[in-house]
Amino acid sequence: MDLLTDLAPLTAIFACLIVGLVAGVVKGMVGFAMPMIMISGMGSFVSPEVALAGLILPTLVTNGWQALRQGFSAAKEAAVRFRTFLIVGFVALVISAQLVRVLPADTMLLMIGIPIVIFAITQLMGKVLTLGENPPRWIEYAIAGFAGLIGGFSGVWGPPTVAYLTALNVPKQAHVRAQGVIYGLGALALFGAHIGSGVINARTLPFSALLVIPALIGMWIGFRIQDRIDQTAFRKATLVVLLVAGGNLVRRGLMG
Repeated sequence: MDLLTDLAPLTAIFACLIVGLVAGVVKGMVGFAMPMIMISGMGSFVSPEVALAGLILPTLVTNGWQALRQGFSAAKEAAVRFRTFLIVGFVALVISAQLVRVLPADTMLLMIGIPIVIFAITQLMGKVLTLGENPPRWIEYAIAGFAGLIGGFSGVWGPPTVAYLTALNVPKQAHVRAQGVIYGLGALALFGAHIGSGVINARTLPFSALLVIPALIGMWIGFRIQDRIDQTAFRKATLVVLLVAGGNLVRRGLMG
C-alpha cells in the first residue's frame, strides 16, 4: 500500500480503479479505447507518466483475452493477415517510447486528441473511408507507423488502427479479434519499451497490476453488451467513444 500512496493519495487511486472499470466495459463492447479512457481519465488524478504506466498491464491482459476469445487459430490467422502492420507499428513504437520523458504533456495530449476528433467527426458525418480488400502497401506502412508513433509515447494506438480496419470493411467479430491481436502484441512491446524508458519501475508496476482487476471485470460486462448489438450499432458506438475520448484529450491539452 505504501508503494501506491507514494504515487498518489488513496482517493486518487480509488478514482483510477473506477476509470479502469469503465475503460474495461467500453473495450469489451467496441474492442478498443481502453488506453484513451485510462490515460485521459486517470490523468485527472495522477501525472501523465503514472497514468501511462498504469494502463500498460491492464491493456496487455485484456487484449490477450480479446484476441483469444474465438480461439488460438483465429488469433493466429489475424496475426498473419496483419503481419506487416504489426512489424512496422512495433518498430515505430519502440523508437517513439523514448519521447515520453522529453515531450511536454500538453503537446502529447494534443497530438493524440486532435486526429481522434477529426476522424470521429468525419466518420459520423458519413465521410466513410474505403480502401478495399488490397490497399496499396504504402498506406498500410503509413497508418501502422503513425499508430506505433503515438502508441510509444502515449500508450494510445487505437484510432488509426480502428480507422484502417473500418476502411477495409472488416466484419464486427473479426474486427474486434484483429484489434486484440494488434493491440496485444503492441502492449507487449510497449511494456518492454517502457521498462527501458523507466516509466515501468518498482513504484509504478504494483499500480498497473492493481488496475488489471477492474479492467477485467469491466471487460466481461462489455463483452455481454457487444454480443447483443449489430454491425451498425457497433460502428456508431466506436465513433462516439472516439469522439468523447479525443475531445477530452484536446480539452486537457489546451487547458494544461
